Amino acid sequence: MKCDLIIIGGGLAGSEAAWQAARMGVRVRLYEMRPHNMTEAHKSGYLAELVCSNSLKSMEITNAHGLLKEELRLLDSLIINTAWKTQVPAGSSLSVDRTEFARTITEIIESHPLIEVIHEEIETPEWDIPTIIATGPLTSKGLTRWLNNITGDEFLYFYDAISPIIPGDSINEGRVFRASRYGKGGTDYINCPLTEEEYKRFHGALIHAEKVDLHEFEKIPYFEGCMPVEVLAERGFNTLLFGPMKPVGLIDPRTGKQPFGVVQLRQEDKYGQTYNMVGFQTRLKWPEQKRVFRMIPGLEEAEFLRYGSIHRNTFINSPVLLDKNLTLKKLPHIYVTGQLTGVEGYTEATAMGLLSGISAALFIKGKVFLPPPEETAMGALLKYITEGGLSKFQPMNINWGIIPPLEEVQKKRDRIAYRKQLAQRAIEKLKEWKSRILH
Repeated sequence: MKCDLIIIGGGLAGSEAAWQAARMGVRVRLYEMRPHNMTEAHKSGYLAELVCSNSLKSMEITNAHGLLKEELRLLDSLIINTAWKTQVPAGSSLSVDRTEFARTITEIIESHPLIEVIHEEIETPEWDIPTIIATGPLTSKGLTRWLNNITGDEFLYFYDAISPIIPGDSINEGRVFRASRYGKGGTDYINCPLTEEEYKRFHGALIHAEKVDLHEFEKIPYFEGCMPVEVLAERGFNTLLFGPMKPVGLIDPRTGKQPFGVVQLRQEDKYGQTYNMVGFQTRLKWPEQKRVFRMIPGLEEAEFLRYGSIHRNTFINSPVLLDKNLTLKKLPHIYVTGQLTGVEGYTEATAMGLLSGISAALFIKGKVFLPPPEETAMGALLKYITEGGLSKFQPMNINWGIIPPLEEVQKKRDRIAYRKQLAQRAIEKLKEWKSRILH
């Protein structure tokens, strides 16, 4: 079949991109190297195989993950519609029968008259027609080499060393103080001071907490700059006090003294809604992160918008390399989508796949792609990966912290009601965008 668009990678993002482009009348050729050449994580040759979990997270509209799903549903997402049809009981989370989910998507894609599926590995995508690269965090060695040559070594990453992110309104302001080390930078950081006894309890809990067992393909060498906080703690009682919990240069205004130890929180977004736990990349299991990190003064009731992690993950420095239509600035006919762009999570990868499919289809039809408004979950994600945050670019899940706050109201103590307002605004904005861009 003669094609208008090539897509490399048949995961969630690639399958969604193919579906969206085809339903807009574009002829698609989708390359997937499995089952002839398997990754270390996949078990089948099905398209859209879920490898780490069968959960697509919350369905609640007051949860940013739930909002993203609702936006995808409004745009007729193949992945989300299939997830609903293959759903298994999981409370407020959208979890699926993995095999049925992947089999159903494979059947839909392969039977579409405008989609041709070819099971073949592509190492050098050197076509002149629009091409979407959707190969995910386990991109093959050959294609990785090509990406290296195109983007430059310094713009392609092979592991995440991520610290947790906390919403500012869940921090107990009465237990913390704002200051920069040695007074340089004013009140840029929120500091959580610990006494010797508090540090002792925290250190003990940290080194005995349950950790994630890495798969063989995820194992990476630790570098001093991305050392898990629990590994540092295991090196000795005082190690953290010379690293991420160093109190030197900080004076607690309530005591007039230097604390025994300090956890610093750095503002992560321009609105001051989210804060990063500086130097707290970790392999602790998520429930353990919540339990142990809530032992830190000021974080007793902290929420976690993103948990810390260290794992293998190939992604590009999107704010430097990508335009808002998801094309490479150096090669405007090459689109990059899914987790390769620096979004984390199944639904987030699906969202970028959907946008790249629409963007490419519009280009082929001679039309202009306009990004969704940043007030939407999809628009906020797209803005994050193409503009970046305040610190070094790192992969990100969808969360309320990257969505602009409501200007007309103050945040109320009723966080659920406030988030309902954010969700309602997002849905209205998305509907307006849909009618304008997909008319």
